[in-house]
Amino acid sequence: MKKKTVHIISHSHWDREWYLPLERHKMKLLDLIDTNMELFDKDPGFYSFHLDGQTIVLDDYLEIRPEKREELLRHVREGHFRVGPFYILQDEFLTSGEANVRNIQTGIREAKAYGNLTKVGYFPDAFGNAGQMPQLLTQAGMEAVAFGRGVKPVGFNNELKEGGEYESAYSEMQWQSPDGTKLLGILFANWYCNGMEIPVDEKEAKAYWEERLAKAEMFASTDELLFMNGCDHQPVQKDLSAAIETARRLYPDIEFVHSNFEDYVKKVQAEAGEKLSTVKGELTSQETDGWYTLVNTCSSHVTLKRQNRRNEVALERVSEPLAVFAAENGKEYPHDRFNYAWKILMQNHPHDSICGCSVDQVNKEIEVRFDRSTEIAHTLSEDASAYVADLTDTSVFEKYGENAVPFVVFNTTGDERTGKVTVVLDAKRDYNKWLWDGRRDMKAWELPEYVVVDSEGNVQKATVEDADVKFGYDLPDDKFRQPYMARQVKVSLFAEKLPALGYRTYALVPAEAAGTAVKGSNIASDDRHLENEFLKVAINDDGTLNVLDKQTGKTYEGLGYFEDTLDAGNEYIYFCSKGNPAIVTKGTKAEIKLVENTDFAASVEVTNVLTVPVSADDQLKEEQEGLVEFMKRTCGRSSETTQIVLHTTVTLEKDSRSVRFVTEFDNTAKDHRIRVVAPTGISCTHHYADSVFEVVNRPNEHSKLWENPCKCEHQQSFVGLNDEKGGMLIANIGLYEYEILPEEKNALAVTILRSVGELGDWGVFPTELSQQLRHITAEYEMTFFAGDLVESNSFRSAYQFQVPYTVAQTKVHAGTLPAEKSWLTWEGERMMFSNLKEKAEGTDRMARFVNCSGEPTVLRIKKDASFETLYFSNILEEEVRPETANADGWYEIPVRGFEIVTVGMR
Repeated sequence: MKKKTVHIISHSHWDREWYLPLERHKMKLLDLIDTNMELFDKDPGFYSFHLDGQTIVLDDYLEIRPEKREELLRHVREGHFRVGPFYILQDEFLTSGEANVRNIQTGIREAKAYGNLTKVGYFPDAFGNAGQMPQLLTQAGMEAVAFGRGVKPVGFNNELKEGGEYESAYSEMQWQSPDGTKLLGILFANWYCNGMEIPVDEKEAKAYWEERLAKAEMFASTDELLFMNGCDHQPVQKDLSAAIETARRLYPDIEFVHSNFEDYVKKVQAEAGEKLSTVKGELTSQETDGWYTLVNTCSSHVTLKRQNRRNEVALERVSEPLAVFAAENGKEYPHDRFNYAWKILMQNHPHDSICGCSVDQVNKEIEVRFDRSTEIAHTLSEDASAYVADLTDTSVFEKYGENAVPFVVFNTTGDERTGKVTVVLDAKRDYNKWLWDGRRDMKAWELPEYVVVDSEGNVQKATVEDADVKFGYDLPDDKFRQPYMARQVKVSLFAEKLPALGYRTYALVPAEAAGTAVKGSNIASDDRHLENEFLKVAINDDGTLNVLDKQTGKTYEGLGYFEDTLDAGNEYIYFCSKGNPAIVTKGTKAEIKLVENTDFAASVEVTNVLTVPVSADDQLKEEQEGLVEFMKRTCGRSSETTQIVLHTTVTLEKDSRSVRFVTEFDNTAKDHRIRVVAPTGISCTHHYADSVFEVVNRPNEHSKLWENPCKCEHQQSFVGLNDEKGGMLIANIGLYEYEILPEEKNALAVTILRSVGELGDWGVFPTELSQQLRHITAEYEMTFFAGDLVESNSFRSAYQFQVPYTVAQTKVHAGTLPAEKSWLTWEGERMMFSNLKEKAEGTDRMARFVNCSGEPTVLRIKKDASFETLYFSNILEEEVRPETANADGWYEIPVRGFEIVTVGMR
């Protein structure tokens, strides 16, 4: 008869920063790794230690102790330290699809460089798991995935209780992505500390194992039982070998082994057979009471969330495509600089970091790291766009005289783009005088009346404003810095049908040499009414919008009011105690002012005032310090009030199906939440939300087990819904939390601020910075469409919303590049373009796409002179199979529903 096997895996879940700042945790990390290496050399029964699935811990250790490098590498090569496959343990829902891919790529690359790779995806404490992760991990060569949350948790930290409705019959299961990819999933059913601090004393060990074995057997599908010997920042158990020997004496019919994930997974795969359940898609603990899904971390520290999305976009959607454009024309692709920028960004992506559930010092450092990574991305974008602009032939503008100012507008998204581009250009520069003389002369220079023309001489819809004199400087490659004073102009240009992944050249030229554009009707007829080809917008007295979609004939009413409620929760969880009603701007008087009105764009500034309590009442502090569980708090709001003045710029552009919003305010209150609410009036039971390489279809109502009044969920770029009469989505920049309100005409509520004063979780950790007493900016866009959100490809505008235009000023000169160009021509119904970059090792161009629907489609890519062959790849950028172009010069690649496709162009 086969013995049961107890697999004891030594580990320490290493939150790099959390309830202690980064450097304090690093000091503990030194001791952890040193102690392990001593045990490896001295204790033959202590075989291995799992380094929490992330290679950054090795980087952190060697940064301080480089002299230990060879000793460390030896222990990795010999399998003592188990490393990878990730660079950091990210929060999957708060990091983009590309960021998740780079985390896997970097972790695998570094693990192999250190000498070994653990082929098990590892999410011990992620706050839910993204549905496409089995597909991503399988493409990366993983053999299984281990995780702590998302499936059948019925209490805090997955403390499983008997009874209830479970999604899997066992702690082992098959986890299936929407495309059909399955991967063995290991749930830490009794958490990742079920084997910590194993006793050596026989009496203590008997009681310990009787309890722990019973709990493990309750959920295990095989005779292979997993025990995780460690917990958060847990020091290594030095007497583990002795404790295992005690267990062997007590239970001779059970095999106790100091194990590792690879050996454990192989045994489970061999024994589990067909008995495992299949869980599908995202794992977000929906079959629970809903109190501990931790989804409200999506709105903690909203300023950091905004920084994160802008940082990700600056790298993956702007600077990498631009660097490809430049590399195609002779400029070296800056792999090392991108790797550096990505690593700084990813250092903000561990779950306790990006989730904003750490002490104040941690969140200070996160903000600085975002700034650092974003500055690198901007530098690389400027270098690449300037390089391409200087190669572009602008000699056609020579006929307009010496005051012509050529500039190149780049569209780095995967789709053709139309919209308003705003840029400040130098109309004239003075390098030759002392700066104060240059300023005087530039100020006196008579600014011509300018218009904007394209390379064919067509005058464009644009406005040009004097932007005064500004100081600037060049940093040439071959000489000392060159300061100058410049007379600047602010140009707002309506760019029509900019080519996808390409550019078009324009020039600022004197009006007398070019003529004027054909003038159409202004977008705004007054300060309350805006209209274009698709939408008719009326602004109500309270600042909300009524929008008529001309295509469908459907009117949406009362869109965009603000709601303020008490938040007596913490950085993890929103909670409003009973008896504290919401305060709303609906029905109040707003100030409304027209601030821009042309025939291609109009903007109205709406000012709302929320009069709210300055904080919770004094009882909240008592409840926090008394460790009263958040959902049992009964505090109210202060009798003292403050005014929060919300300034919202509402913009409608020509040829657009979207209304754009920028809401700004100074937060002067504590312990509250602000949301923007849009009652859609759409009749449906399900909605769409953007996630990691997936447009998820979710029910509007939660499970019957759900008790939490808050029913918020994750989003990436947008949330939307539709019925047979029409549809609406709200796109965002870094606003990751939303809620569907069925009782309010299926309203979409998007959180723009959450202000709380404590970390929460296991102790008393006041966090003043999480009150967000600062200037807040929220950017979002309401898009109206006909048909199904996915089938109509309406989601593509939401992805574009996050990506800024890039503009590079240049001079009049000959060049090798034409005035307009695209670097990749592709087609594919319901497909979303994700990224264009160079292969990590080599010069192949890599492009990634995802099918956003469950229906199969075809990805078509046009062959051009810039590449010789095209191949199908995986996310590690390894060639899987070559592709052959059709006679018409198009490659046609069949794509499964929800499949993530990477192609290489050699």
